[in-house]
Amino acid sequence: MSNIAVIPARSGSKGLVDKNIKKLCDKPLIAYTIEAAINSGIFDCVHVSTDSKKYAEIAKIYGADVPFLRGVEFATDTANIPDAVKEALHNYSKIGRKFDVVAILQPTTPLRSSKDICNAYQLFCDKEAISVVSVCEVDYSPFLCNTIKEDLSLNGFTNIKGEIRRQDIDTYYRINGGIYMMNVDVLNNMKELYGSRSYAYIMDKRNSIDIDDEFDFQLAEYIMSRKYDNDFILVGEV
Repeated sequence: MSNIAVIPARSGSKGLVDKNIKKLCDKPLIAYTIEAAINSGIFDCVHVSTDSKKYAEIAKIYGADVPFLRGVEFATDTANIPDAVKEALHNYSKIGRKFDVVAILQPTTPLRSSKDICNAYQLFCDKEAISVVSVCEVDYSPFLCNTIKEDLSLNGFTNIKGEIRRQDIDTYYRINGGIYMMNVDVLNNMKELYGSRSYAYIMDKRNSIDIDDEFDFQLAEYIMSRKYDNDFILVGEV
């Protein structure tokens, strides 16, 4: 199989301006995902899909392949990632490069490691899957969450009767945005992404931070400044 990693990194972030190239510890945010993809050793191409020449030049410094920029129609606030990925694959096909498997690796999950990517790919192969999506355990059970009425009443907030121990509640997971791995054909029918031949790769919560705002950024920076064992990430000193 021929594999490609596509890292979507448009330049129009509103919540945290230029977050994809914002310095996280000692490197631009996007660099962590590029390096994890390259170090996994499973991709024939690591492509950054961006509409920005500046982003493209930074991506190339860290080893990504950016032979073309994303079209403006795929870089708006309403554009979706699958369409941008299909555009990238189409452009590669025009220069004679075709791929069987695509992994979408969002740069906003910088603590996702090369080991995570390798493990997800191993699951993909072992299960003969058409897709693998990374998930992590949620902090709180849905049984403990609900909307709040205008009068702040908690009447009907939870349907749990009496006291319940945390260990008696089922474990729930959320999609963490770190890894979407699939056969290229799935891009044409995204419903298959969560079908009968799709599987969850469970990531550690520490690796699953999804940067959306300044708080998320500071949290990732704090974790990266700590020194963990080789199953996690080694950046900086304790």
